[in-house]
Amino acid sequence: MIRPMVRPLLLLLLIVSYPLGIFAQAGGMFGNKVSLTGTIYTETGDHPIMHANVRLCDGGGNLLEEFITGDSGDFAFRGISRGNYTLQVSAIGFESTSTNVDLSFNSDRGMPIYLKQTVVDAGESVAAASVSAHEMSIPKAARDLLASGKKKFYVDKNAEGGLEDFRSAVAAAPSYYEAYYQIALADLTLGKKPEAEASLRKSIEISQDKYGEAEVGLGTMMLERGETAQGEKTVRRGIELNPNYWLGHYELGRALLAENKLSEALKSADQAKSLAPSAPIVYRLLSNIHLQQKDYPALLTDLDAYLKLDPDSPAGVRAKQLRELVVQKIDSKKPAAGEDKKP
Repeated sequence: MIRPMVRPLLLLLLIVSYPLGIFAQAGGMFGNKVSLTGTIYTETGDHPIMHANVRLCDGGGNLLEEFITGDSGDFAFRGISRGNYTLQVSAIGFESTSTNVDLSFNSDRGMPIYLKQTVVDAGESVAAASVSAHEMSIPKAARDLLASGKKKFYVDKNAEGGLEDFRSAVAAAPSYYEAYYQIALADLTLGKKPEAEASLRKSIEISQDKYGEAEVGLGTMMLERGETAQGEKTVRRGIELNPNYWLGHYELGRALLAENKLSEALKSADQAKSLAPSAPIVYRLLSNIHLQQKDYPALLTDLDAYLKLDPDSPAGVRAKQLRELVVQKIDSKKPAAGEDKKP
């Protein structure tokens, strides 16, 4: 006899409803487990480095885990045992570095690591530096203000302080559309949606519709207030401008899921996963899609990947509960031991 099951969709929706900030802060101290998170920056300008390779090694230099940074330059190792570790960081166009980290007593969150840029051969890609030609044309004082603001905002979690520096940056360089985008993110964090939208539109205007990140941000705001068609169009424009911006593919996947376009949503979610394999929210999106498709084995894989990244937050606890229900569902479809298969 098959046991009745609680609807897993309701439980999963509780997971999805958790604010993104809670997931970003997940991984606190539980038992003997600790976390190590931080951001990889350029030595000059504090600019986040995309596609940096971050290797977590034991005291003997043996590789334990590996992480590739996304647009934000962030890395995260969660649920690791207390002890001493070595963090090895490398990126194209930068000198590699090795840092000893003592996690014997506490987690280390928001750890900044700075890489020194090297001379790059003409045939070698410099995309990892994440510094556009436009940004290099901005006065150094304004770039320094943006870097200072990012450190306050992303590392120190001081949105007000970061916002002040971002505003000073655009005052010094009115054409600095990347700084307007950061102003929008800080305003969103502070709950100032109208101001954030105005800054996103300003960023797009100044860039002459060439800045993908701002397009994705504006499109996401449109989607959240129900402007589905225009929001999706704007997000797609952002992806067209920056195909490697994983958040664009993620937001498009969310929009397509809401429209019940499951195969298209899955394609976008898979693209987001390929660009940001360590972002927990990507696996939440995949979980929702596979749940709607009733693809329970794939859903189980999604939950396992999610729990590896975020096992101990409130949403992680709910994900564990959902996983149990999914296992029950899969087991209920298996023939009982000794049961003859029907011809």
